[in-house]
Amino acid sequence: MFAALGLVLPALAFAAKPPAPGSPAASQYHKPPTTHAFGFYCQNQSKTHVAGTPGTPFSQCVTAMAKLNKGTTNSPKVACAALSHKHDAGHTGSPFSRCVSAGAKLLQDKH
Repeated sequence: MFAALGLVLPALAFAAKPPAPGSPAASQYHKPPTTHAFGFYCQNQSKTHVAGTPGTPFSQCVTAMAKLNKGTTNSPKVACAALSHKHDAGHTGSPFSRCVSAGAKLLQDKH
């Protein structure tokens, strides 16, 4: 039994520890993300394809969030322009208005 402990204890001593900040090995370790994925902001969008439009309202919203995050545009209204302004039954607001609201939240979380 003591022989087994003799083998385990040295192995624990060499367990991987995060490197000191600023060391060359520190670049291998990533911090956990502090922001949400774009789909988080678009959860209230429909994932059902609408005939005659490219993609789903959800995918269009995610694309708009990417534009806002990248800085292609700073206006949620411009980024969400591709979404429908028509009110959906069973949902609060239109896909456009929900996207604009989500874009404003993204910009607020970004800063």
